[in-house]
Amino acid sequence: MTPPPVRLARGDEGTEVLRLQERLIQLHYDPGTVDGRYGEGTALAVMAFQKVFGLRRTGVADTATLAALAGATNPAPLVPGGAPTRVEVDMARQVLFVWKDGSLARILPVSTGNGKRYCENGSCGVAVTPLGEFRAERRIPGLHRAPLGVLYNPVYFHKGFAIHGSPSIPPYPASHGCVRVPIHSSRWIYDHIPDGTPIHLI
Repeated sequence: MTPPPVRLARGDEGTEVLRLQERLIQLHYDPGTVDGRYGEGTALAVMAFQKVFGLRRTGVADTATLAALAGATNPAPLVPGGAPTRVEVDMARQVLFVWKDGSLARILPVSTGNGKRYCENGSCGVAVTPLGEFRAERRIPGLHRAPLGVLYNPVYFHKGFAIHGSPSIPPYPASHGCVRVPIHSSRWIYDHIPDGTPIHLI
């Protein structure tokens, strides 16, 4: 008899989930608390892995995802020869890489500008995330209410554009132009990307 396909998803608990979380951390993803419970943090970390390796962006650790995790290695840098400490945002794959002292430190799922026109709270524009090289220039700890919504631990890199925590990280571009990261990862970003750090949006 063929065994049923392996599948871990939100709501699952136990040793297999714990091993999944530990493997994600080993590969520099951020599932949040390592507790053997498949919650939102684990789902977002799985989705980040799926984005990096071209798998379906479901946040579910299905057979294909678990097989890829077992043999995965670090992805290549987007900016070879870049500054030892830098941020790389891959707009196509919707992921963010943090490099610290020449080593890959963290991989996060992001959601960037969706390219659509918007009018919100009296402010209108087009939701486009700028491309190019910028630098972290200022930050606000904790929750910050901005004209276009609530930001968690924003690190600004160009005018009003920031990397910030958000409760909504879909598998596609959906922001007004900022780079959204999971709320549980936003304080780590705040603490580990000092002002002046190069931020590449590619």
